[in-house]
Amino acid sequence: MAKVVFPDHLLTHTNGERELNIECNSFRSLVRALDAKWPGIEDVLSKTAVAIDGQIYQDAWLERIGPNSEVFFMQRIEGG
Repeated sequence: MAKVVFPDHLLTHTNGERELNIECNSFRSLVRALDAKWPGIEDVLSKTAVAIDGQIYQDAWLERIGPNSEVFFMQRIEGG
């Protein structure tokens, strides 16, 4: 079971839900579960950075998610 946290900029896509616990074992399965709950959110999350247990990823599609992990979505900053 992973704890998933959404920042303010994603709350319009999650019907105001900021945090939830969800069963998943990879980022791919997490995104698919979220898209089943909120259709269309996969497109939004593909443009969002994510931290899994404190490690930040710009593209986490193949990353594993262990039991009791914490997943934080965040706004991606482009450019430099």
